[in-house]
Amino acid sequence: MTYPRTFSHIGLSVPNVAEAVKFYEDVMGWYTIMQPSDVVEDDSPIGVMCTDVFGPGWGSFRIAHMSTGDKIGIELFEFPNNESPEDNFEFWKTGIFHYCVQDPDIEGLVEKIVAHGGKQRMPIREYYPGDKPYRMVYCEDPFGNLVEIYSHSYELTYSEGAY
Repeated sequence: MTYPRTFSHIGLSVPNVAEAVKFYEDVMGWYTIMQPSDVVEDDSPIGVMCTDVFGPGWGSFRIAHMSTGDKIGIELFEFPNNESPEDNFEFWKTGIFHYCVQDPDIEGLVEKIVAHGGKQRMPIREYYPGDKPYRMVYCEDPFGNLVEIYSHSYELTYSEGAY
C-alpha cells in the first residue's frame, strides 16, 4: 500500500554558503543546525557518499544545514567554480524551479527579501478574490533561487470549500 511520505529537505546550490546562511537566518528565521563546513573527496563516510552522488573527481565543496519551523531541512551547497545561470526562470524545463514558504504577513516578508538583496518578481495576487483570503507572490533570493510565498497552508489553499 502506498502512503504519503513526509518531506525531509531540499538542497539549494548557492554562490556563497556563509552569505546564504545569514540571509536565511535573518529573512526566513530558519535555524542553523550545522554551520558552514568543508567536505572533501576522501575515504570518509561522507566523502564516499558524495563520490557515489557526484562521481569521482568532485574535489570539495562547502555545506551548511538549516531547518524551518516545521522541521523541513535546507541543505545549502557552495561548489567551487559555481556558475549562476543566465536565466534562472526557465520554468518550461523539467526539474525543481521554486520552493514555497508560508507567511500570513506576505508584504512584510517580501520587504525583508528585497531589503536583503532579493527581489519581488510579481505583484501579490489573491487566489479567490472576494471569496477567500488566500494570497501568493513569487520572489527571488539574492542567489537566484525562486521562492513562492503563500498566506495560508497549501492544503487549505487548494481544498475546495475549506474556508
